[in-house]
Amino acid sequence: MRLARRLVALPLLATLSLTACGGLDPDDTVPDTGGTAQGSEGFPLTVADSRGEVTLDAAPERIVSLSPSATEMLFAVGAGDQVVAADEYSNYPEEAPTTDLSGFTPSVEAITEYDPDLVVMANDGEETVSQLEAVQIPVLLLPAAVGLDDTYSQLELLGEATGNGDEGTKAAEQLKTRIDGIVAEVEESGASDLTYYHEIDAAMYSVTSETFIGQVYSLFGLTNIADATEDTAGGYPQLSAEYIVEENPDLVFLSYPDGAQDFAERPAFDSVTAVEDGNVIELDADVSSRWGPRVADFAEDVAQAIDATKGQ
Repeated sequence: MRLARRLVALPLLATLSLTACGGLDPDDTVPDTGGTAQGSEGFPLTVADSRGEVTLDAAPERIVSLSPSATEMLFAVGAGDQVVAADEYSNYPEEAPTTDLSGFTPSVEAITEYDPDLVVMANDGEETVSQLEAVQIPVLLLPAAVGLDDTYSQLELLGEATGNGDEGTKAAEQLKTRIDGIVAEVEESGASDLTYYHEIDAAMYSVTSETFIGQVYSLFGLTNIADATEDTAGGYPQLSAEYIVEENPDLVFLSYPDGAQDFAERPAFDSVTAVEDGNVIELDADVSSRWGPRVADFAEDVAQAIDATKGQ
């Protein structure tokens, strides 16, 4: 089947005129990680992604992940040994087979060098999905989660699609239980009436409560100062320094390196309550932006910041 797929792919790829943005050198040997699904019972299997139904003839043994969140989820559901290649930003867990494949501008030619029997993507750049399916490579398109329920659903789906259904269900349940417990501990210590500001970069781009990041904060009852802006820019508005100072948030979260120092040194920002009280928190940029299993770590960081503020 794989040989037939490669033979079909060759003439089609020659006509696509795509620029390879990652993968092996044509003279290299396709790496074999020995990946094997936990079980093949239940295959052929039809699952549903964001486009509709996808049929898998057998449990995949050579998965290419072009989404850092999907990579983390694949390992969380016990399918890590089945992943033979991951995109350039898939830097977690440590054993993830990171390559220079791009998840934003995927190259069909580069992807097929890894001879995958399943590709998992978050973005359908340049109609990659249809091109891969044309050469008989099944694709799961799992876009960014809108809320935590999407994270749980994607964990379960990836478990099922990789022959690790029980592990997928367990991973989703454990993640939900952990997050619910973190939120409950904050609620037990008293309802929060704190305001916050989340900054993505030094250009003062933020997030509203409609985003996945914002919904995590909403679990704790925090008020987002970015929600009151006139133009929410699809959930990621750029705020002005004057607006931030005027709104005077109790908590500031920064998801870029050395953000705390940059924030505190801005003119007039020393008068912001969060700066005065030492409640400017630097977050891990990957943990706070991905919708995979480490979202619980993000929730825990927020909970700890709230507890520290209440103790002042």
